[in-house]
Amino acid sequence: MSKAYVSVGSNVDREKNVAASLERMQSEFGELQSSRTWETAAVGFEGDRFYNLVVAFETDMEPRDLAQLLHRIEDELGRERSGGKFSSRSIDLDLLLYDDLVLDEEGLTLPRPEILEYAFVLCPLAEIAGDMKHPLTGFTFAMLWRHFDPTAQPMWPVDH
Repeated sequence: MSKAYVSVGSNVDREKNVAASLERMQSEFGELQSSRTWETAAVGFEGDRFYNLVVAFETDMEPRDLAQLLHRIEDELGRERSGGKFSSRSIDLDLLLYDDLVLDEEGLTLPRPEILEYAFVLCPLAEIAGDMKHPLTGFTFAMLWRHFDPTAQPMWPVDH
C-alpha cells in the first residue's frame, strides 16, 4: 500500500462539492486523513473564494490510475473544463504526492509543482504531513511552510 496526498478545492457551491468529493473518496479508499479547510481568494483570475484542503489515504492503485479516478470524480461532480486552468470550478482534485515518488510524465508530475507555489496547497499539506520531506527539496513540509510568505496569498480557516 502507498500513501497518496490529494488537494481538494472548490469555489462553486463549495460546501456541497467539497463534502461530496470527500464522501466519494472515502467510499473508494476508506478512512481519509484531512487538514483543516481553508478559504482563499481565487488565484490567477477574478472569481468567488475557494475552499481548499488536503487529504491523505492509503491505496494500492498505481499513480496514473489514481489520477484518472480523481478526474472521473471531478466529472461526476460537474467539473466544467472549458474555462482553462485559471477559472471557477465545482471541484478540483489534484494528486500531490504518492509516497516519495518522483515522476514527470505527460499529464502527471509528482510531486506536484503547486506544492511549492501556493499557500492553499502547502499549508494544509504541512498540517497533515509536516514531518514528511518533499521528494525533490529534501526539506520537510513544515519547514517549507515556515519559510513561505503567507501574506502573498491570504487564507482563513473555515469553522464547520
